[in-house]
Amino acid sequence: MNRRQLAALLAASVAMPAVARAQGAWPSRPVTLLVPFAAGGSNDITARLIAPHLEARLGQPFVVENRPGGGGSLGMGMVARGRPDGSVFLVSSASNHVFHPLVSGELGYDVRDALAGVSIVADVPNVLAAHPGFGVTDVQGLIAKVRATRGGVSYASSGVGTSNHLAGELFRLRTGLELTHVPYRGGGPALNDLVAGTVPIGFMNLPTVVPPASDGRVRILAVCTAERVSIRRDLPTVTEQGVPDFAIRSWMGIFAPRGTPAPIIERLATAVRESLALPQVAGRLVAIGSEPLLMPPAETDAFVRQEFDRWAPVVRAAGISTQG
Repeated sequence: MNRRQLAALLAASVAMPAVARAQGAWPSRPVTLLVPFAAGGSNDITARLIAPHLEARLGQPFVVENRPGGGGSLGMGMVARGRPDGSVFLVSSASNHVFHPLVSGELGYDVRDALAGVSIVADVPNVLAAHPGFGVTDVQGLIAKVRATRGGVSYASSGVGTSNHLAGELFRLRTGLELTHVPYRGGGPALNDLVAGTVPIGFMNLPTVVPPASDGRVRILAVCTAERVSIRRDLPTVTEQGVPDFAIRSWMGIFAPRGTPAPIIERLATAVRESLALPQVAGRLVAIGSEPLLMPPAETDAFVRQEFDRWAPVVRAAGISTQG
């Protein structure tokens, strides 16, 4: 993290009025941060990073609970239908919050109405990675290898309808390759099979892949963003390597059941802002491949609606569905 980014985070924290820290009655029992994916993925890593700092500021234990399934929709639905009393919050991502509802159809509720934004926490780049034993070092090498492989190859993702699934399907459409989607119950399980060589390639979030990439257990071929990301300028984009019109990235945020009292949401938002202003927290997020990205509650809600408006026509045009 550079000095300008850190200064902005610190300024955002200091600028919060002291009265905001005391407003509203906080629940007098443990608070659950529900992660709708298996342990080991970027949502889980981030939740466990900030939970102790939220606990220190709000005076109640913050328990991280993993409820994977349905591309994140299982855990998300539990929070959407949960008691709006400040006892449970969702650590959500673009994958389960926007992409999965768009590709899977009706969930039985509208995410935009059922969940209230607390704060966007981080911008999370997606990457294309390969097992070293697959023998490719860049995107063009991958394309040539897949075309020479009878029946094509499989790619791993963190689940049906996630940003990683969408990235894989867009890559398949843009290249014309024969690729078979293998969905997992989160980034952690997908990574385990990629490291083991069970699947040769995977589309994953950068924070999930950084540890095994650092010691050579996986190889990052490209980032899936439109431009190189500031936290890893050494990684070329997919488009730079000859695949036109290819760009997708994810984000992470915290949400509450709609109807949760505004003072509770504001108080948690303040605690999140203060926690991410800490150099050891912000620096750790950057080190694992995320960029801190803070938004207040109302701005978070508006951002989610913009994301639905942005990606709905893309999903329709690409013909991506849960059967893809």
